Amino acid sequence: MKYDTLVTLLGGGQVSRSDLDLSLSLAPALVAADGGADRALTLGHFPEAVVGDFDSLSAAARAKIPDRALHHVTEQESTDFEKALGHIDAPGVIALGMTGRRTDHELAAWHTLLRCRVPACIVVAEEDIVFLCPPELRLDLPVGTRLSLFPMAPVTGRSEGLHWPIDGIAFAPGRAIGTSNRVSSPEVLITVDQAAMLVILPKQQLSAALSALF
Repeated sequence: MKYDTLVTLLGGGQVSRSDLDLSLSLAPALVAADGGADRALTLGHFPEAVVGDFDSLSAAARAKIPDRALHHVTEQESTDFEKALGHIDAPGVIALGMTGRRTDHELAAWHTLLRCRVPACIVVAEEDIVFLCPPELRLDLPVGTRLSLFPMAPVTGRSEGLHWPIDGIAFAPGRAIGTSNRVSSPEVLITVDQAAMLVILPKQQLSAALSALF
């Protein structure tokens, strides 16, 4: 599915109407991952496409969606989030409803960000946004903003504009992480040696992240 605009990808987790409306103002094409179609309809929006194995898509929602908009993927080796990202060809994706309801689903979402690097995707959670750090990331952020880095594999890098620089740190799960850092300069530069570092920012910095990534 090819889109010229950013895409809002909606999962079946809890999503506020205000978060969805904000996402659609920035990423106007709405795609649902399986039961996310039910969530979209409940919030008053009609998805352009639904992708998944349809194990959580209700019969009522399915009856309202044209067959041409249903993209049934039968394999069970990936999550619906991953299935949906694999069907989207777009400049970028804002994903909602992928976190908050179940811890295993949330862990799977971070796995998906690492596994599916194209298109670039920002996951919106209840308080934060999370995305995979590209090789070079420049962010314009207010001084004092919380910025966390969490490695999904061994990764090193360098930084400018962070209170605690990351230069020389061998990050890895179970070894060293970079949570609860903060911005010390209005412009932040982060470089990493491989795409294996999650960036976590307050949700209020969604526009800044979009400007940096897309």
